[in-house]
Amino acid sequence: MSTSHATHPPGALFFDLQGTLTDWHSSIVPILETSPAHPALPAETLPQLALDWREGFFKEIQARFESGEAAEDIDITHRRVLDRLLTQRGVGLEDEGGWGEGVRKRAVGGWHGVRAWPEVHDALERLKKHFFIVVLANGTTRLQLDIIRSTGLSMHTLFSSQLLGLTKPEPSMYKRAMELLQLQPSECMMVAAHAYDLRAAKKVGMRTAYIQRTTEDLHEDMEAVKANVDVFIDGKTTGKDYGLEKLADLVI
Repeated sequence: MSTSHATHPPGALFFDLQGTLTDWHSSIVPILETSPAHPALPAETLPQLALDWREGFFKEIQARFESGEAAEDIDITHRRVLDRLLTQRGVGLEDEGGWGEGVRKRAVGGWHGVRAWPEVHDALERLKKHFFIVVLANGTTRLQLDIIRSTGLSMHTLFSSQLLGLTKPEPSMYKRAMELLQLQPSECMMVAAHAYDLRAAKKVGMRTAYIQRTTEDLHEDMEAVKANVDVFIDGKTTGKDYGLEKLADLVI
């Protein structure tokens, strides 16, 4: 972090939620593994299926944004992407004893019950003593509430795209969130594990902190990401210089 940022800490930290604060992969994979066995879905392929599901979801969200379509319920997007991935693998909805409606509904519901990355709880408690801690994420308010409940995380407030009527990376979504807190961009930092999110936040004047996670941005050029954010933090390993704990050390 630059000297100026360290001398003048932000008034609020805006966090992306899924992937940045949550280890969704460790929650979704067990759901897939406990679903009915299917010859087209060997157990060793299920972790990759989860990653493909996440990547397909992001592609859908980006496509809708670029085409100007209204945001849809994330559960609907997750279901459509899952159906497509299973069809590509030769798994039919009507397969006897297979991945039918109930199994797929359970899998989609799993995104509402994920766990936090190991360092997140303690780091957020440290940060809450000094800054407003806010979720700013795409999706429904119900999804955010379910994730907050399943992770046990404590935030000052939650701003969903549904609540604001906007979608990241629209500049207006970041601006509206800052307006509601009555803060200037220079007083705010966006924290995310997604480069697209931080590129948009930077354009509206927010400071940016990138937390690299094992499940996110798998095809991003990390050297380019490092060059375009204010803070780049390793969130892939453990220890005192890891993830949000490192962020807290830098901004407090």
